[in-house]
Amino acid sequence: MTWSDAAVLALRSLARRGARSLLACLGVALGTTLLVALLSISGGADSKIVSQLSHGGPAAAIHVDAALPDPSGFESDTLKSGAPRDLGAAQLQEIQDSPHVASVVPVLAMPALVVPCPDYQEFAAHPTPPCRQHTDEYFGALIGADLARFRDLPITVLAGRLPRAGSMSEVAVTQGYMERVNLDLNRFQDVIGSTIEFSTPQVAPGGGQGRFRGRWYLATVVGVVAQTVDDGEFLVPIQQTQAARQWALGGVDGRVFKRPTSPYSGLVVVADTLADVHAVRREIFDIGYANSAPEHLVASIQKYLHIVDIVLGGIGTVALSIAVLGVCNTLLAAIRERWREIGVLKALGAADEDVARWFLVEAGLLGVVGGLVGTAAGAAVTTVVALVVDRYLKEQGLLGVDLGGLPVPIIVGAPIATALLAVVAGLAPALRAARLPVREALGG
Repeated sequence: MTWSDAAVLALRSLARRGARSLLACLGVALGTTLLVALLSISGGADSKIVSQLSHGGPAAAIHVDAALPDPSGFESDTLKSGAPRDLGAAQLQEIQDSPHVASVVPVLAMPALVVPCPDYQEFAAHPTPPCRQHTDEYFGALIGADLARFRDLPITVLAGRLPRAGSMSEVAVTQGYMERVNLDLNRFQDVIGSTIEFSTPQVAPGGGQGRFRGRWYLATVVGVVAQTVDDGEFLVPIQQTQAARQWALGGVDGRVFKRPTSPYSGLVVVADTLADVHAVRREIFDIGYANSAPEHLVASIQKYLHIVDIVLGGIGTVALSIAVLGVCNTLLAAIRERWREIGVLKALGAADEDVARWFLVEAGLLGVVGGLVGTAAGAAVTTVVALVVDRYLKEQGLLGVDLGGLPVPIIVGAPIATALLAVVAGLAPALRAARLPVREALGG
């Protein structure tokens, strides 16, 4: 008996007992659905969680400070700096040339007097700078970065957009600024379009201690961001802070405010992969700059996520194994019903392995069909769950989560694995049918 003959016999047997075959196939499909859905959701959630570890930016981002490294800082995720050290274009290029470095983005933070001005039009008729009519000013920090390369920065846009690269009149704020000016943290539209007046300081030459003058300018809020580029409530194109630095250099040194000598206050270095973060950090330490990265945090979270994957995969595998046992039970029941068929086949010259092949092909067909149906159903369940979760998060004012499509290994591997499990479950019935004596079968 060839494999094609065994397949014909198996199809005829399944067709004759349609209800029982359908129930067995349905059990396999349900088990496969659960396994595929659990693995897809957990795998998709894992990748999204890792990508959000830095508020949506690359988890392989390393923050470099314009300071000497603290010897104990390498083993910590927290930035530990020593004495200040200038950081310029030459050092940026040296780090960029290091192996396993994908990109380097310069950052320049500058202090500024902040004067919120929620409604610019209300004060536009005043001859003096409009927002200075308020008394809610405070000292903050402008974080300037090369926003033309925002994809390499640990930034998430919560609402609106980022300032245009090179703009001198646009700013993005964090939720910390919204909280400071008593705005609802979930009503981003209340801050977008508002105006803020900034004054970057300069120690006035020829004046006494603590005598400052400011360089005033207005900026429009175009977005709300969650950013970890540096400590500050305002994200601006680096050209704004470079202009502020040039202004500060025109003054004199003071005890309260020192003229900035470093072209950059820091860098965001992105390693090629998460696995390269440790080596890149060591190279930057050797060059002589303090840096930090969430590598220990990422490693710990990945371990816990791996445990969750194992648990969910185990639950799905148990469900699938129970369903596959239904295939075994179906074939065991079929042996008694096909007693005479088996006897006739053996009397006509069929060998034991031919009878076993018949039952194994039947088990494999149940597994393949159940696996294909279950994989399709699992994909549908994953899509529905992703849509429901995404919608719920957005209704709560949180960032939506797109779990993405099904991983290719799961799509290809699930039907194959299900078919193999079904064949394994069919071994016992196949061996029992193969060893059935001809006389006993014909007599039965």
